[in-house]
Amino acid sequence: MVAGDAAARGRQRWLVCALLFAATTINYIDRNALSVLKTRLQQPFEGGGLALTDADYGWITFAFTAAYAAFPPLIGAAIDRFGVKRSLSVALVLWSLASAAHGLVSTVLGLVLVRFLLGMAEAAHFPAAIKTVAMWFPQQERALATGLFNAGTALGIMASPVTVWLALTYGWQAAFVAIGAAGLVWLVFWQRGFHAPQQHPGLSAAELAHIRAGQPPATEAVRLPWTALLRYREIWPFLLAKLLTDPVWWFFLFWLPSYLERERGQNPLKSAGLVAVIYLGSSVGSIFGGWLSGHLTQRGWPVGRARLTTMGLFAACMPASLLAYWSDSFALCVALITLATACHQAWSANLLTSATDLFPTKVSGAVIGLGATAGGIGGMFIALLTALTVQWTGTQQWAFVYAGLMHLTSLAIFVLWFRGGFERVDVDAGLDLTRAHRPLLTAGSLVAVLGLLLVGLITAHWEACVAAARFSGAAQALTAAAGLGLIGALLTYAGRAHGQPASLAPLHP
Repeated sequence: MVAGDAAARGRQRWLVCALLFAATTINYIDRNALSVLKTRLQQPFEGGGLALTDADYGWITFAFTAAYAAFPPLIGAAIDRFGVKRSLSVALVLWSLASAAHGLVSTVLGLVLVRFLLGMAEAAHFPAAIKTVAMWFPQQERALATGLFNAGTALGIMASPVTVWLALTYGWQAAFVAIGAAGLVWLVFWQRGFHAPQQHPGLSAAELAHIRAGQPPATEAVRLPWTALLRYREIWPFLLAKLLTDPVWWFFLFWLPSYLERERGQNPLKSAGLVAVIYLGSSVGSIFGGWLSGHLTQRGWPVGRARLTTMGLFAACMPASLLAYWSDSFALCVALITLATACHQAWSANLLTSATDLFPTKVSGAVIGLGATAGGIGGMFIALLTALTVQWTGTQQWAFVYAGLMHLTSLAIFVLWFRGGFERVDVDAGLDLTRAHRPLLTAGSLVAVLGLLLVGLITAHWEACVAAARFSGAAQALTAAAGLGLIGALLTYAGRAHGQPASLAPLHP
C-alpha cells in the first residue's frame, strides 16, 4: 500500500475522535464549574455571591445527579432513533445554554432548575460518543478511540483553574457564560466535520473499507423498546460492572482532595497539584488501555478474549488502592493512587467498548444509556457510604477497600457469564414479548424491595445521614434508593408479558 493511501485511511476517523475528545473536555469543564466556584457563590450578596448554604448546594448538586442518572436510557433510545449528529448537537446546545444560564440566575431555585437541565443534557454525551465510535472505527480500534476521547474527562477536571481565573478576573457570572459559549464554538466544527462514514464527502474509499472491516453489514434501526433490551442476558455483566465500578471514579473525583488534606496532611494548594498529576495519569491509562486490547485483536486474538484479558490486567492492578492507603510513604501512596485511577480509566475504555462488541450499533445508544443509569445509581450511593465510613471510623479506609476490589468482582462476573468469549446479539431476530420473562420478574421484585428498604432506612436515620454526608450526600443516597425501587419496577415491567411481539419495522434514518 502506498504512503498516500495509508494516510487517507487514517485521517477522517481520528478527526472525529478529536471532536469527541473536545466535547468530553467541555462536558467535564461545564459540570465541574459549580464545585470549583462553590466558595465564591457562598459569599454574601454584598460580596458578590449568592449566600448559598450547604443545604442549598446540596439541592443544586442533587438536581444534577438525579437528572444525570434518570435520563440516559430514554436519551440513548432517542439517539438510536434520530442519529448521533442531530442528537449530540441538540444535547450540546442545551447543556451549553444551561451552563451559561448559571450566570444569569440569582436564586437557589433557579440554580436547581438549570443544574437539572445540565444533568439531563449531559447524559446524552457518552451514549452518543460510544455510538459514534462504533460507526467510525473498526472493532480492533474502538477501545483505543474510546480511551482517547475518554481522556477528556481528566483534562476537563484539570482545566478547572481556568474557570477560577475567569471568575476572579471577570466575575463568576461571566465564568459560567464563557464556558457555556465554548460548547457553541465546538458545535460549529461538529456540524461541518461530522457525517455518517458512508456520507462523508472527504472520506476515501480506502478508509471507508478499513472502517467497515470486520463489521457486520449496516442495517436500518429496529423499533425495539429500550426496556426490551433488559431481556438479553448479554447486557447484564455490562450493567453490573457499571454499577460496581463507576462509583470508584466518583469516589476519587469527590473525596481524593479531602483524603490528601486530612489523612495525609497536605495543604490545599499542594493537594490540588497532586490531584492534577493523578488525573494526568488517568488520561494515560485511558489511552493505553484502549490501545492494548486493540493491539491484541490486531495480532489475531478473538475480541472477547482480548477485551477480557485487558480488563483482567487492569483489574488485577486495582488493589493498588489498598496498598496506597496503608503505605507509610507518601510518594508511594500518590504513585499507587495514580496507578489505580489510570487502571480504572483503562478498564472503563474497554468496558464501554464491550457494549458495542456485544450489541449492534443500531441499539448501542440505549445500551450505553442503561449502563450510565446503573453507574449513576452506584455513584450516588458512594457519597453517603464514604461519608458514613469517615464518621464511624474517622478514615476513608473502607472506601479504598471498595475501590480496590470492585473491578476484580466485576471481572469475575464477566468471565463466568461469557466464559471467555463474546457473541454478538442478533436484535434483528426480534423478541417474543408475549411471554413473561421470569428472571426479570424475580430480579425486579428483589431490587424494588431492596430500594424500598433503603428508602426506609435512610429516612429513619435522616439526621445521622446528613450529619455524616451533609445534605447533598444524604439526598443523593435517598435518590439512589428511590431509583433502585424505580428500576425494580421497570425490570418487573420489562419482564411482564405484553400484548404483541417487538416490532422489527424499520425506522427513518
